[in-house]
Amino acid sequence: MRVILIALGAGVGAPLRYLIDKQIKKIHNLLVPLETLLINILGSFTLGFTVHRSANIGFLIGTGFAGAFTTWSAFALETHDLFKAKKRGIAWVYLLLTLVLGVSAAAVGNAL
Repeated sequence: MRVILIALGAGVGAPLRYLIDKQIKKIHNLLVPLETLLINILGSFTLGFTVHRSANIGFLIGTGFAGAFTTWSAFALETHDLFKAKKRGIAWVYLLLTLVLGVSAAAVGNAL
């Protein structure tokens, strides 16, 4: 049952991440990868909000949805690419924004 709940959540989370990513890329031209930043903040909030709910909600929304929706690998690659392009200041801002806002969003979600 757990695996089915996780798969169902992931089946919604991954496509939603893709759609949000595509939409944000159409409307912004910032130096920081805003799409990944926003997706990871929303996912952190979602995980924080669901972590102490029932086990089934945790598997469906926490592990499944939030796990597939957020993207550590894109964040890591984008940060690496910024450093490689000698955009160190932007890379550090992106890295710190992601960590501070992600942890804060998880804390707010958890407090609710």
